[in-house]
Amino acid sequence: MSPVAAAAFRRAAERIDRRTPAHRDRAVDGLRALALLAVPVGHWLLGGFTRDAEGGLHNASPLSAVGALAPASWVLQMLGVFFLVGGYASVLSYRRRPGSGGAWLRGRAARLGRPVLGVAAVWAVAAPVLYAAGVPEATLRTAATLVVQPLWFVGVYLVVTALTPYCVRAARRLGGWAAAPLLASVAVVDFLRYGPFAASVPGWVAVLNVLPGWLFAYQLGVAWGEGRIGRRGARLLLAGGAALFAVLLLVFHYPVSMVGVPGAARTNSHPPSLLVLALAAAQSGAAVLLRERLARLLARPALWAPVVAVNLCAMTVLCWHQTAMLAAAVPGAAFAGGVPGLTTAPDGVAWIAARALWLPVFALLLVLIARYARRFEEPWTRVSAAWRAAAALLAAGFGVFALGLA
Repeated sequence: MSPVAAAAFRRAAERIDRRTPAHRDRAVDGLRALALLAVPVGHWLLGGFTRDAEGGLHNASPLSAVGALAPASWVLQMLGVFFLVGGYASVLSYRRRPGSGGAWLRGRAARLGRPVLGVAAVWAVAAPVLYAAGVPEATLRTAATLVVQPLWFVGVYLVVTALTPYCVRAARRLGGWAAAPLLASVAVVDFLRYGPFAASVPGWVAVLNVLPGWLFAYQLGVAWGEGRIGRRGARLLLAGGAALFAVLLLVFHYPVSMVGVPGAARTNSHPPSLLVLALAAAQSGAAVLLRERLARLLARPALWAPVVAVNLCAMTVLCWHQTAMLAAAVPGAAFAGGVPGLTTAPDGVAWIAARALWLPVFALLLVLIARYARRFEEPWTRVSAAWRAAAALLAAGFGVFALGLA
């Protein structure tokens, strides 16, 4: 960074620091930013493409060929921290609400829904344009799958947010132990799915893990926000979660990867297995224990400013990071020999090294996209009802296409 740029960044960071309210919990914002950035990094590093004879791109993963990469998913799978922080922040927001609980929930839903509607509507327009420009249908279907893939999180997050009043009551009565029944519920479903009677258990039973699996960390966050989880409870979460994680891996042979591996018979993430909750418990305990130290670090303006920037465009990062990768990969598919780390098959360590070199490119493309896509996070006060309806129809059409229904 040049001296001029460094000076400009320092002034901007100091300005942001001065404008930050004294009551702002910098540690919680820092944890949210860290968990959020793990999403694009994980998708960019653990997701790849293969290229067919017609130049079409298809999803692939280096985890299929490089099993040793699976432990990286333990670090990059930080949704437990995200839900923990979400529960903590929701408690504070719920307390400060000026109106009814319903109005509070509608406001939260609008903040989450606008960016989702925006990215889906834009892709609904872009897909036929790209097809007319010669982009293969296989590539467009792959792109649609990737764009929609992270958006499941928004629906689940909305549901758990709607349960905030009940989570608060449970936390006030039971403290951190309010999350224990959710853990037990997932354990029972996993026993049915993978135990001695698995052959006679219908596949839909796995869906029963979706709500308790993701509500677990959120409930812990609510208890934390209510002041019911201290350092002693955090140590118990860290030690207990780590021990359960090790037992599930070594004794019960759960899949090592925290994300799905193409062709694997079992997956930890969709829906969440008990291993996901074990990791979330350990991460939550570590987050609570590191809170004060992180707060001290983020008292420095140079470290605090990037956290503010990430939090201000959180939904933009979530909704558009796959588009940033596709912005490089789709043109790269035009090269018949493939571009190393971009459109070549993710079949070894060399591919991982090449993909790592592409990460800064994806990040730069995301920054450029965010300059324009960020407006979808703002209230649509100047958007007419007709335009909103059109955006909803376009988004619905794109969803049908992405899900393979058209």
